[in-house]
Amino acid sequence: MELINKALEFEKRKMKSLSTSDRVKISREAKALILGLNKIYKDKKDQNIMDLMKRLTVIKRKVEKRLKGKPLTTATI
Repeated sequence: MELINKALEFEKRKMKSLSTSDRVKISREAKALILGLNKIYKDKKDQNIMDLMKRLTVIKRKVEKRLKGKPLTTATI
């Protein structure tokens, strides 16, 4: 239950004006939380845990998208 509370607190955190190192830390923390919740989900099969994992995954993807930056476009000849 402590892991679920940590995940809920993580979800409520403000994610604005972050440095690159902050984004890396957030991405790693989100991954660890998702993997931990997945272990709990395998035992309990609670839909609320699955929904929480999905919301954390969305946050993680947004942070990682910002880390990777815009894709370079190729010039046509």
